[in-house]
Amino acid sequence: MKVLVADPLAPEGMESLKAKTDVDVKLGLKPDELKAIIGNYDALIVRSETQVTADVIKCGTRLQIIARAGVGLDNVDVNAATQQGIMVVNAPTGNTVAAAEHTIALMMSLARNIPQACAQLKAGKWNRKEYVGVELRNKTLGIIGLGNVGSTVAARAKGFEMRLIGFDPFASEDYAASLGITLMPIEQLYKESDFITLHLPLTPETKGMIGVKELAMMKKGVRIVNCARGGLIDDEALVKAIEEGRVAGAAIDVFAVEPTTESILFKNDKIIVTPHLGASTKEAQTNVCIDVVDQILDVLNGKPARFAVNVPQISSEVLEVLRPYMDVANTVGRMAGQLMQGQIKSLKIKYFGEIAQYDTAALKASILSGLLEKVSEERVNLVNAGLIAQQRGLKIAEQKETDVSNYASLISLEVAASDGAVDVAGTVLRNELHIVRINQFWLDIVPAGGYFMLCYHTDKPGLIGAVGSITGKANINISAMQVARLEKRGEALMILTLDEPAGEEQVKQILKVPGITAVKVVKL
Repeated sequence: MKVLVADPLAPEGMESLKAKTDVDVKLGLKPDELKAIIGNYDALIVRSETQVTADVIKCGTRLQIIARAGVGLDNVDVNAATQQGIMVVNAPTGNTVAAAEHTIALMMSLARNIPQACAQLKAGKWNRKEYVGVELRNKTLGIIGLGNVGSTVAARAKGFEMRLIGFDPFASEDYAASLGITLMPIEQLYKESDFITLHLPLTPETKGMIGVKELAMMKKGVRIVNCARGGLIDDEALVKAIEEGRVAGAAIDVFAVEPTTESILFKNDKIIVTPHLGASTKEAQTNVCIDVVDQILDVLNGKPARFAVNVPQISSEVLEVLRPYMDVANTVGRMAGQLMQGQIKSLKIKYFGEIAQYDTAALKASILSGLLEKVSEERVNLVNAGLIAQQRGLKIAEQKETDVSNYASLISLEVAASDGAVDVAGTVLRNELHIVRINQFWLDIVPAGGYFMLCYHTDKPGLIGAVGSITGKANINISAMQVARLEKRGEALMILTLDEPAGEEQVKQILKVPGITAVKVVKL
């Protein structure tokens, strides 16, 4: 077996790989150079530098596995690899401690002004009075995102006798309590936190999640740490809040564009910056290398990988039946995740009809993947679905029924949350994915991309026109509409398919329409 190592790896982790395979280390390959040789290898290992594009993957005719020695997969086209039958693995836990410790280091540096005091003293200035700090003890730490790193930060912050509060709708209250964390809405977290640390992936939903509005909610004198992903915070808004004295300081390890030597953040002395050092420890580099090497050796020897990030092989007969319903399951999870409000408590997945006769583990994984896509850096699949659900303390019940009316097969997901339950069901009709039920309302949505506005209301004349007038004035085009109701003049659900998203202002106006009880915008 031949393995290509395209990015620098810790030598300690390479020993077993070299002993059992034929290894070539070729660093700094240009795209055309990589495409020219990749067809000679059974496995490819990269970090973040090498771009494993669809073109590269297409040339990898022998490839069985692509390994990313780290957490993120921004530089690997996972879909292209999946289509070509290539397994993709990563090392999501190897650098967890390193990232958590760097978060704590930056938090302490913020509290005690360590970098600034060091620079002043080396410049020949003894300014003790200028750098009076604060203690971490008895301060409130707000942790946004309770994945591997966020949870590990919490465990260490307890040692400083900090009060821990957190926001993660997809972590159970029992799991948070086991970490000593009190869960609360993010707006409340902003108001109560003395320190805030971010541990979220960068997605369209989380990009710029802390901006002018959010900074204005925060407790005066708050200190903010970001060792997660660049782009989560509006840099200009952060600098302005610090200059105005509303935010005491910030520590930033990640940037929207990397590498970089120019940023508005570099110009303010109250902002500590480091060049993405979260995973930069000898131990972490060794751990992630060992993790991916072990998985490569397992896969090349016909064994399952521990952290596979794309769907593993399923028999062709079963895949033929389940493949369309995996898309249904993922979409049902995505919609339920966007409709739910409050803190998640439990999940109930039901399989009806023909699909109930099969092993539905892949469908469960697809549901969890859609539900957790906004909050988990790890791609959820058949291999890791149970592990990720367990890590977040999610209680999942599954039920199978072979009988179902009107459909050959049906998948439903009920999410019980602190602010109520959401139930979404979907199926395949005419080779097309359809959402056919939301809560108690039966309907028919084809989620072929776009935005959907759900308006819960009392069925009465004039209401549809009033909503259409608001969207029309905002130049938001409605491409389709349907109404489901329980009875005449009773509870009803109107769903508008929109070409453009409705903003907060339009939602506020629609909520003022008499008879409208709730409005939710979903992107699928």
